[in-house]
Amino acid sequence: MKYFLLLFFCAFSPLALAQDDLLSKIDSVATDEVVVAAFKAQKIVNLESTKLLGKKELYFVVAHRFASVKQGLEGFFGLDNAVTQIKFIYGISDKLSLGAGRSEQAYDFSAKYLITSQKTAGFPFTIVGFNSIGINNLLKKENYPKMKFDNRLIYVSQILISKKCNTNLSLEFAPTYFHENFVLDNAQDNSQFALGFGGRYKVSKRVSINADYVPHLNRSSSSTFHNPLSVGVDIETGGHVFQMHFTNSQGIHESGFLGNSTGDWGKGDIFFGFNLVRVF
Repeated sequence: MKYFLLLFFCAFSPLALAQDDLLSKIDSVATDEVVVAAFKAQKIVNLESTKLLGKKELYFVVAHRFASVKQGLEGFFGLDNAVTQIKFIYGISDKLSLGAGRSEQAYDFSAKYLITSQKTAGFPFTIVGFNSIGINNLLKKENYPKMKFDNRLIYVSQILISKKCNTNLSLEFAPTYFHENFVLDNAQDNSQFALGFGGRYKVSKRVSINADYVPHLNRSSSSTFHNPLSVGVDIETGGHVFQMHFTNSQGIHESGFLGNSTGDWGKGDIFFGFNLVRVF
């Protein structure tokens, strides 16, 4: 793990920015030396990226996670049991986006806002804040008769720090705090901490390889959950971005994958999924 961190921080050291392709708006460098388009979509895979919507832009997002491919033919390699999230994100301004989503796992409402931008000859990083409040949809009254509404609440706060190293490579670091008012493991602290790492490498004008990994920092020793690791492909086709990936988390809401990833890459217990983003 320490070698992974060393490699990541070395990659974040100042690098010369290559001149971007002026024919592609999505991978351009804006005027006033502001570096934009480190990422094509709002999420790298599971982890939020530093991308913000433009003013009055509306995104419609469908996120889908099938069950574990380990089910084999009996579960049609996970296709028989899926989790879906429907989400809308709106750009209040170029620096503030608001989102609202719903899945079988949680309702969630989020805000994403620009703190500072990467400059070609100035500040080397883009820093974005992300906060969300979720309502756990898995806690049923029949299973927890004494359940109160506030037991369902989940709070997430992240600082997203990205660097577009050159035309092809972008990296991100995301210190994360999240609080679940109800945790499945009685030994687990309600307040939890994680460090997110992610990146994108563009292999063509419209296609990139993406990955993110989020180690949990204070997981209970009795926990059966794992750190989420996800790898995928982004395909940009004008009006939308299509993301296909493999991950060890079926959770889509932040706390679902940050604290409750059930899959194990070492045992082949992984989930196929996709995010489809339509821009209006």
